[in-house]
Amino acid sequence: MAKKPTKRSEATKLQGYLDAISKYDREYKPWEERVNKILKRYRDEQRRSTADANAAKFNILWSNVQTLVPATFARVPQPDVSRRFRDQDPVGRVAALILERGLEFETQHYPDYRDTMTQCVHDRFLGGRGTAWIRYEPHFKDGAAVEGQITEDVEAEAPEEQLDYECAPVDYVHWKDFGHSVARTWEEVTLVWRWVYMSEEAVLERFPVEDFPKLYKDGKCTIPFDATPEDLKRADRNAQTDVKQQAKICELWDKEKRAALWISKSMKESLDERADPLKLQQFFPCPKPLYATLTNETLRPVPDFTLYQDQAHTLDTLADRAAGLAEMLKVKGVYDASADPALARLFTEGNNGTLLPVKNWQAFAEKNGLKGSIDVFDLTPIVKALDSVYLAADQQKQQVYELMGISDIVRGASDPNETLGAQKLKGQYASMRLRAMQGDVSRFATDVLQLKAQVMCSKFSPQTLIAISAAEQLSEVDRGNVPAAMVLLVGEERLQDPKAEAPNPLRSFRIEVNADSMIQMNEAQEKTDRMEFLTANGAFMDKATQMVGQAGAAAPIIVPLVMEMWKFGVTGFKVGKTIEGQFDEATEKLKAMAANPQPQPPSPEAIKAQADMEADKQKTMREGQQQQADTQREQLRAQEQAHREQMECAHKEQLDAQQKAHEQAIRSMELDKEDAFKRWEVEENNRTKIEVAEISAGAREGVQ
Repeated sequence: MAKKPTKRSEATKLQGYLDAISKYDREYKPWEERVNKILKRYRDEQRRSTADANAAKFNILWSNVQTLVPATFARVPQPDVSRRFRDQDPVGRVAALILERGLEFETQHYPDYRDTMTQCVHDRFLGGRGTAWIRYEPHFKDGAAVEGQITEDVEAEAPEEQLDYECAPVDYVHWKDFGHSVARTWEEVTLVWRWVYMSEEAVLERFPVEDFPKLYKDGKCTIPFDATPEDLKRADRNAQTDVKQQAKICELWDKEKRAALWISKSMKESLDERADPLKLQQFFPCPKPLYATLTNETLRPVPDFTLYQDQAHTLDTLADRAAGLAEMLKVKGVYDASADPALARLFTEGNNGTLLPVKNWQAFAEKNGLKGSIDVFDLTPIVKALDSVYLAADQQKQQVYELMGISDIVRGASDPNETLGAQKLKGQYASMRLRAMQGDVSRFATDVLQLKAQVMCSKFSPQTLIAISAAEQLSEVDRGNVPAAMVLLVGEERLQDPKAEAPNPLRSFRIEVNADSMIQMNEAQEKTDRMEFLTANGAFMDKATQMVGQAGAAAPIIVPLVMEMWKFGVTGFKVGKTIEGQFDEATEKLKAMAANPQPQPPSPEAIKAQADMEADKQKTMREGQQQQADTQREQLRAQEQAHREQMECAHKEQLDAQQKAHEQAIRSMELDKEDAFKRWEVEENNRTKIEVAEISAGAREGVQ
């Protein structure tokens, strides 16, 4: 059972950390003083006395830094995530694609990565060391966000807090605020720390009273706020009342104990301690610093300016002397006081084409004119001395450029009298000298991106990774591999439980994270190499095809030899490395085809005769089909005509029958009408007779 640490053991451990910090301060104090002087020279802040302030300077340091920074850091490096061995691994490919798109979002959406890389590269060429620090920073929808310059493993403790978004910032660490255990090489370093200046609000947020009650007394934080990031003198500090004091906190990571501590500079006690907060592969949240010149005996870098400071001092002396000689380049002289006073106005009033009158010309001419009355100071020695100073300055600058590896090609200068071969040699020389610097910057950017990738996979929620990588916009085939790819990145357990520990994707040996090519000067060479590769292989393909086509039965012997020769040429190009896998696959297929040749195709004459026979056969078949179709067409036409006549006869008979029936119906109706009329006529006659008889009978009765 592990023993609970006592106050004495905690004090002993803390004192060990403080001793390590003190040892670093003692060892690196001369380096910090040297860097301060270099920065003052770079900013032209070394002019103290009046004489020094008026002296001319040649700031070769500023010129070199402004040349080397773009030569080694032309653009911000972007992430390049790929399968480690380029195998047939669709899950690994999709996982690499998701992680690369997530890193691209982090590096492009937030400015911290770009700014930190720029500041670290400048620190490398000035002080000799550039340092970055990786953090995990979640933000919650209720407005609470864990921000500030503190690296920690933060989890949402309150259940009502809902994660809004999360990021992995890259902090720039000032060269004065970074430290590590004194060691000979970076692999021997066991402690790293950085000093963080925190405002009162940041301290209260980072160390809340409910979690750290020992840091509060009567409701007030006991951490002293007595420091500022600036190096202010005691005399100036009292005058600058507007500068708000901050708490200086040391964030220390112990690789051997796999723990991180936070220590106050003034309190000399531990504020917080956490066990392996980020679960990184190399434990440290910072990559190996971007160093200048190092030796195997110490990690104290040697700034580049130190290597040519003597030449820079000589250049300052020569620049001051050149300025003095240029000031002396004035037309000065004396004239005879007994001569005409108009001679004094010769250089002040005499313009181009203007003549001045002289009294007593006869006496003036007897004294040999102007030559006998005026004597001008000879400027030839001063001009020669100035030329010598300029020549010496050029020689000193050339020595500096040779020390730093800055040729005329890098500086953008060129001698028109030089041959093309001389220019190419200079360009190759510059590339050789700059390659080490470019490689260091590329390595540093790769380390930063690898740390960001590990933080994203171990701390980001799976939903965040899918969202920032836009995985739903992948192709349909790739979307089918997204679940398996997420298992590779964050682990099966963490997909079910976001708080579970995630496996490190860099330890799966299936994907790797790098920085793409960032050197603008190498882009043209890369394009030239690719075009040379394509041209050479295209010409060889044409020759090889002709050779194999003419080999005939010897093709199974010639093809393997040709493919091996082709592969020998491909492997000689570095740009062809990415397609060597496809080339090997094609080589094996061609060898297999040559070992099992297909039957020889027929000759062109036989193919033509066969084609002619097939054409005649097709023609005869088409004529027979056409004749059969014509016969069928005539038969159909005759059948249609007979059917039409039959239908017409039937229709005519039907019409005749209908007409007869109609006529009979009309005749019958007429007869019926005639019979009805006759009956009506008979009935009317009878009715009339009756009425007449009744009238006659009534008349007789009246008479009686």
